Amino acid sequence: MIKSLLLYLFLSISIGSFCQAPQFKSYDIKKKRLLVKITGVYIYSINQGNIDLDSAMVIACNANKVPVSLSYDEGYNDGNYLPGSEMVDDNNITAASKILAKSQKTDRIKLLLQLGSHYLFKPGNKKEDLQNAFLYIKQAVNLSNQLKIQKWIQQSNILLGKYYFQAGNMAESQSLFSAVTKKCRELNDKKALADALENQGTFLLDNNPDKEKILNEAMLLYKETGNKIKEAETLMKLVSVHFWTGNLPLAKKESIQAHNFLKKIGFPYTHYNAATIAYIDFALKDQQEALYYAIDGVKTMEATQDLVVADNFYMRLGSIYHQMGNIQEAAQLFKKSIEIGQKNLNSRSWYKNFISYIGALSHLGRDKEAIDYLKKTTEQYPPDNTFDKLLIARTAAISYNKIGNDKLAEKNYVLIEKYIPQILSPQTAFDSYIIYTEMSLFYAKMGQTAKAKYCLDQVLSIKSKYKIKYNFDLLDLTLFKIDSLSGKYLSAIAHYQKFKKSSDSVTNYSKRKEIERLRFEYETSQKEQNIKSLQTQAKLQQSKLDESNLLIKLSIASVLSLLIIIGLLYNLYRVKQRNNKKLEIKEKEIILKNTNLQHLLDEKEWLMKEIHHRVKNNLQTVISLLNSQSAYVDNDMALSTIKSSQHRIHSMSLIHQKLYMSENISTINMPVYVKELVEYLKDSFNLKQRIRFEIEIEQLELDVVQAVPLGLIINEAVTNSIKYAFPNDQDGIISITLIATDTNKHLLSIQDNGIGIPSKFKEKTNSFGMSLIKGLSDDLEGTFSIENNNGTLLQLSFEKIILHKKNKKNIINSKTIV
Repeated sequence: MIKSLLLYLFLSISIGSFCQAPQFKSYDIKKKRLLVKITGVYIYSINQGNIDLDSAMVIACNANKVPVSLSYDEGYNDGNYLPGSEMVDDNNITAASKILAKSQKTDRIKLLLQLGSHYLFKPGNKKEDLQNAFLYIKQAVNLSNQLKIQKWIQQSNILLGKYYFQAGNMAESQSLFSAVTKKCRELNDKKALADALENQGTFLLDNNPDKEKILNEAMLLYKETGNKIKEAETLMKLVSVHFWTGNLPLAKKESIQAHNFLKKIGFPYTHYNAATIAYIDFALKDQQEALYYAIDGVKTMEATQDLVVADNFYMRLGSIYHQMGNIQEAAQLFKKSIEIGQKNLNSRSWYKNFISYIGALSHLGRDKEAIDYLKKTTEQYPPDNTFDKLLIARTAAISYNKIGNDKLAEKNYVLIEKYIPQILSPQTAFDSYIIYTEMSLFYAKMGQTAKAKYCLDQVLSIKSKYKIKYNFDLLDLTLFKIDSLSGKYLSAIAHYQKFKKSSDSVTNYSKRKEIERLRFEYETSQKEQNIKSLQTQAKLQQSKLDESNLLIKLSIASVLSLLIIIGLLYNLYRVKQRNNKKLEIKEKEIILKNTNLQHLLDEKEWLMKEIHHRVKNNLQTVISLLNSQSAYVDNDMALSTIKSSQHRIHSMSLIHQKLYMSENISTINMPVYVKELVEYLKDSFNLKQRIRFEIEIEQLELDVVQAVPLGLIINEAVTNSIKYAFPNDQDGIISITLIATDTNKHLLSIQDNGIGIPSKFKEKTNSFGMSLIKGLSDDLEGTFSIENNNGTLLQLSFEKIILHKKNKKNIINSKTIV
C-alpha cells in the first residue's frame, strides 16, 4: 500500500535478528503501542522504501510478541475485551464475521473498525484488501450516524480518511479529517480535537507546509490535556518532518527534547531517539555529540534487551568511529553488525552493513581485499532491489577509483545514473544528493566538465525539490573543481575556502580529546559488564566450593592432622600473599612508567606535526609573497625566475603538508607525493590535455631527508620539459618512473618525447637549474645523467636511507665533532 507516512528516525543500515523481545509486564497498553510504533517506523526508515510501513509494523509486533492490531487500533481499543477481536488478530475472518453478525451497537462498530483496519493496514498492495477495508469502514460510518454517538462518528470518519489516503485520494482524505476537526472545535472537545489533528497531520506529505502547523497544535493540546504519551509521539513526528525536509538542526533539537521527555515519563526504550540524534550529528559532523548518543543508544538497547535492530546500532557506532579515524574499531563493529544482520536474510537491509565494512577495509589500505569481499558477497547474496544495486555500484566505483582504475569506476557510475531515477523518493533523496555530488567530483577530476556539470545540476535539482538544507562539504570541493575547469577562479577559490573550513572543523583537536574520553568510557562500561558477569560466576563457584569443603571436613578422621595441614597451608598462603602484594606494587610502578612514556611520545609526535605544519605555512607564505611580488615585475626573465622559485618552494611545502596530515611523521609516501606534485605543475602551467603524464612510481616510503631533494629534482626536470621540450604548444608525453633496481637502490627516470637537448646546452652546465639538480644529486649521494633519447632523458640512481643506518651515521658525525 502507498506509504508516505512519517519516519521518526534516520536512513541507515539493517534490520537485525529478532531475538529476546522486550517484556511488557509493567507497561500499560499506551506504552506498548508507543514502542511498537517507534520500532515499526524505525524499521521502515532504515529500509528506505524496500518494505512498506505495514510490513514493518508486522515485524515490530512479532518481535515484541503483541498482536499486529496494536499498531493501528488506537481510538477504538481501550483495553477492554471485544468479542471477535482475537479472531481478527489470528486472521480468522470467517469466524470474526459470524460474531459480527450477532454484535450490536457499540461492539458492532468497534469490530467493524477492527476488520476495516485489518484489511487497510495489511502488508502488500492488493486491490481486494482496499475494497474489503472500504466495505467494513463504510458500515461503521453508517451505523455510527444512525446511533448518533459522536465518538464513533469521529473514529469512523478518521478511519475513512485513512482509507482515502491509502487509495491515493488525498483531497477526499483531508476533507474528512477537516470535517472531524471542525466538529471537535464546535463541541470544544480538546481531547478529541487533539486526536483528529494528529491524524490529519500524520496523513499529509512531509513537504506540505500545513503539516508542521497541524502537528504543533495537536502536541500543544495533548500537553494541555495531560496525555504525555501522545505528546511525545507527536513531537517525534515533528522530528520526522524536519529531518526529511532537511532541517537537521531543528530535527536534532526536537529529538533531544523527545529523548529527555521519554526518560522523564519513565519510558525506557529511548535508544531509537538516541540513534536519531547520533545520525543527525554524524551528518552535521559533530563527532562528540554523535559518539555520545550512539554509545547511549547501544547501552540502552543492551540494557532493555530490545535487540530487534541491534545490527543497526552497532553499525552506527562503527560509522562514527570510522569518521573519527578509528578504522580498526569501526571495522570490528561493522563485522559484528553483519553477523547479526545475516541471521535474518529476509530483510536484506544488512547490505548497508557490509558496504560500510568494505569502506573500512579500503580506508585501512586493504583495497584489493575490499573489492574481493564485495564480489564474493554479492555473488553469494545478489541484490534483490534497485536501491541495493545502487549502493553496490557506488561502493565499487569508489573502490576502483581509489586504486586508479577509473575505467571500471566510470562504468559503475553509469549504472548509478540508471538506478537513481528508479528509486528517487523522499526516503532516498538524501542518498541520491550525496551520490550525485560524488559523481560530479569524479568527472571533474577526470576533466570531463560537461558530465560534471550534468551531475551537479542533478544535485541542485534534488536539493531544491526535496528541500534538503544540509550542505555536503564535497559539494564545495566539486564546485571548486568545476569552476577551476571553467576558468572561474575567484568563485573556485571561494568554494575551496568553504570546503577547507568545513573539513578542518572535523579534525578540531579539542573535540578529539573529548571524543576519546567518551570512547574510553564506553569501552570501560563494556569491561565492567564483563567483570560483573565474572563476579557472578565466581560467587556460584565459591558456593559450590564451600559445600565441597564441608564434605571434606566431615570425612577427615584426625582433627590434629587436619589442623597441622591447615596451619601449613595458611603459612604458605600468607607468604604467597605477601609476594603477590610486592608483585602488584612493582606492576603498578611499571604501568605508571609506561603511561608516562606514552604521554611523552604522544607529545613528541604532536610537536613534530606542529613543526611540519608551521614550516608548511611559512613556505606557503613565501609563495604568496613571491606571487605578490610578481605583480610588480615587468621583466619576463624575472617573472620566470619567481615562478620557478614558487614551484621549488611548493615541492618542499607539499612534503611538510604530507608529514603534518599523515599518521607517520618520519616518511613520505612517494607515489601519492609525486602524483600531487605533478597535478600542481599541470594546474600551474594550465596544460589541460596538451601534455600527458605517464607516472609509474613503485610503493616507496622515503625519509624527509631524501624526499625533499628528490621532489626538487622532479619539479626542476618536469618544469624544464614543460617549458622547453614542446615549443609552439606541441602535444607531448612526459613519463616519470621511480623503480627499485636492487635492494634499497632506486632509479628515478624523467623523459619527454620533445625536441631534446640542444648541443649547445650540453656544454652549458653552469645554469641554475642544472646546478641545482647536480647539487641535489650529490646530496642524495646518487649518480646523475642526462642525454638525448627520442627527447630528453634524465636519470638519477640513489640508495634509500635505512633508519638504523642513518642513526649510526649521525652518531659517528657526533663523535667526530666532539
